[in-house]
Amino acid sequence: MKHDPWVRSYRTPAADLVTFQVVIEESDLWIATTAELAEMAAQEIRRQRGHLQAWAELHPELYPALTPLPIPDHAPTIVRRMYQAAAAVGVGPMAAVAGAIAQAVAEALHQESPEVLVENGGDTYLISQKERIVGLLDDPDAGLFLGLRLGPKDFPCAVCASSARIGHSLSFGAADLAVVRARDGALADAAATALANHLKGGKAALQRALDVAQTWAAHGVEGVLVRCSDLFGAWGAMELVPLDPRA
Repeated sequence: MKHDPWVRSYRTPAADLVTFQVVIEESDLWIATTAELAEMAAQEIRRQRGHLQAWAELHPELYPALTPLPIPDHAPTIVRRMYQAAAAVGVGPMAAVAGAIAQAVAEALHQESPEVLVENGGDTYLISQKERIVGLLDDPDAGLFLGLRLGPKDFPCAVCASSARIGHSLSFGAADLAVVRARDGALADAAATALANHLKGGKAALQRALDVAQTWAAHGVEGVLVRCSDLFGAWGAMELVPLDPRA
């Protein structure tokens, strides 16, 4: 484990919680809990990464897959979550990895902390007893202008994002931002990738993407937000609030 001196600019401390960053290989997590639980978080990240790496050694098709793979009958929980999420929205299982890890870490830390916020490269999993606002970022240089309000009854909740402009994830669309809300972290992550892939530009493409997203409600998707150039759309349980970027 290491505490990286570089902190992503959009990460800001939670006033009522202890916040810390944990970096394990490619996994870079910002975490907020009621007590400093960095070592526990690091152990859980290593455990989940170990499950994935061991599975991939036996199933080399996992990493390069861009479409769903058959859901295994017997596999570690994180693997099954990723495969199930991929099958629901039509992407490869690795599209769900960040959200799946965020959820696994949050669930482990929840044993010691009633409040847990985990952000893993723009994919967030939250367990809370109070209102929280998740910032939605489509331009790192401009700061946060828009947030998603979540109340106590909304948790646990995953809010995951994908973009053709931000980050290193593979995207086949032109989305400035695609955000998905769901109870399951793997599903929210995979659906955000799939939604971004559907956004090719233009009003018709944006409407088609929203129409597709609504069909995912049967799998547990609760709401989505999309932005592509000057076009903006949302569907579902998305209570949006303005944010002051200077705050």
